[in-house]
Amino acid sequence: MNKIILAALAAASCLAAAPALAGDVTVTLTGVQARGGQLLAALQTRDQFLQPAGTYGDVVRNPEAGTVTVTFRDVAPGDYSLSVLHDVDSNGQMKIEGGMPAEGWAMVNGAALRAAPTWDQVKFTVPASGDSRLTVPMQYPR
Repeated sequence: MNKIILAALAAASCLAAAPALAGDVTVTLTGVQARGGQLLAALQTRDQFLQPAGTYGDVVRNPEAGTVTVTFRDVAPGDYSLSVLHDVDSNGQMKIEGGMPAEGWAMVNGAALRAAPTWDQVKFTVPASGDSRLTVPMQYPR
């Protein structure tokens, strides 16, 4: 009986010590405009959604027009939202004019948004194994 208990404890300790799997998330941003400033990109959990911080982040300074690729390394499996701000004035905040964004932005499924997004509209899932690839168009004010 003691051997069975010891074997079960040994197996449980191996499982507890196993690291969480993680993969890379590569985001291709299309339609980037050359407006100077910086692109601020963040992956956010549900609790962080629409808050200033994210679990994973990256900055691209002085992005060129066209396509920009951002890779988040070692992302834990789970649901995330992607928020991208083309921070033209480099102040770290979305500029709003008339209740609408005055700087470029991107989110998963963002092109379909006509109001403030909900979590369910813009979340995506990072799988337990392997890497993820997303292509997301930038949205700019007219």
